[in-house]
Amino acid sequence: MVSPIIPIILAGGSGTRLWPLSRKNFPKQFLCLRGEQTLLQQTLTRVQKLSCEQGLIVSNDAHYFLCQEQLESILTPTITYLLEPCVRNTAPAIAAAAYYLQKQVSSDAIMLILPSDHWIADDQLWAETMLTGCQYAREHDAIVTFGITPDEPKTGYGYIEAEQIDTPVRKVLR
Repeated sequence: MVSPIIPIILAGGSGTRLWPLSRKNFPKQFLCLRGEQTLLQQTLTRVQKLSCEQGLIVSNDAHYFLCQEQLESILTPTITYLLEPCVRNTAPAIAAAAYYLQKQVSSDAIMLILPSDHWIADDQLWAETMLTGCQYAREHDAIVTFGITPDEPKTGYGYIEAEQIDTPVRKVLR
């Protein structure tokens, strides 16, 4: 049996970076910044291209009904909500999702961690890239990270140095 791909949608942001548009009770992922869908809705629409049977949304208690309301209009895979009692950032959200999947779904599931507040220009290229990465993770029992080539320095982000070879998946050097 092939390990299932389980999209893990991180939707628990605190809404501080785009203030005053984004606020504690209405963070960036719930805003329509480009197009007619919110960033969360765009994320779930992209996930449909992966043909996953189930997904997991990690959010906080305060945003549960907002998530449900925004996803009413989108045909989604079966969604389970994992609600955090308080915001603890990305790593604890991923750890909680991993624990839940191991205990409730499958210990060999491929976790596809997806922030819900990103804007992606090319959904088809995104889907192809995600499927390539998931296939590599499945075949090599590996962690795969996705990145883009930066166009300018940003001290708030880390950088990935990868092997200089022309393949879709490359080894991270540091």
